[in-house]
Amino acid sequence: MESLMNLYHEVMKRADPRLQGYPLMDTPLLMTSILLAYVYFVLSLGPRLMANRKPFQLRGFMVIYNFSLVALSLYIVYEVRLEGWAEPWGLSTYTWRCDPVDFSQNPEALRMVRVAWLFLFSKFIELMDTVIFILRKKDGQVTFLHVFHHSVLPWSWWWGIRVAPGGMGSFHAMVNSSVHVVMYLYYGLSALGPAAQPYLWWKKHMTAIQLIQFVLVSLHISQYYFLPSCDYQYPVIIHLIWMYGTIFFVLFSNFWYQSYTKGKRLPRAAQQNGVPKVKAN
Repeated sequence: MESLMNLYHEVMKRADPRLQGYPLMDTPLLMTSILLAYVYFVLSLGPRLMANRKPFQLRGFMVIYNFSLVALSLYIVYEVRLEGWAEPWGLSTYTWRCDPVDFSQNPEALRMVRVAWLFLFSKFIELMDTVIFILRKKDGQVTFLHVFHHSVLPWSWWWGIRVAPGGMGSFHAMVNSSVHVVMYLYYGLSALGPAAQPYLWWKKHMTAIQLIQFVLVSLHISQYYFLPSCDYQYPVIIHLIWMYGTIFFVLFSNFWYQSYTKGKRLPRAAQQNGVPKVKAN
């Protein structure tokens, strides 16, 4: 415990002071408590509360929720591209290669801090994905992959953003938010009911888009290992992003194989007006 506390204090000494005062960012205790409560609810409390109750429909809420996340994801993509990754339009301050974090008080750097926090905050909003599963008694959709993604990744992202909001590590935020625009658009349309079903033929392609996401993130971050020199300040973040990109590529490839190659797909009734079996970025 003493070693862990020493490590914690060492990390917090390096915390970016510009994030002080942002919701959830002053201490890891609040965000850790939220994630632990989330895991407890979706794996224990929620199913027990719903055991003798009829499933909630929640169609109206799901429509509003999913389309709100489409709008939020679009805004995050716009902000990240404008502040760092819009080189073709002459607006970029990034090189797409080794980009260290700008810890200055420049307006551009502060804007990246804000959008990095917003990206993290969106992950806590997305915990509602699993709560919806539980309330609708879609317990079969609460897979290991789903819970792992929604709990472990926000926890690790908190540390990365608290220490290094920006730089080459922000590329995955832009790609991930772009994928979420497509993903939550699908879920929002699906929640509209049978009338929208003929327009949802592209469900299979969402998994392909997710796989492409992991390839792009891993390839981009892998540059670090081959560049002659790189001044990115926190290499451990590079290692984590590469590791997560690789792990999720393997997990989603297995989902693709099980769902579309072997034909083990959910019954159509289980897919209607809801979210597919795996809902992750």
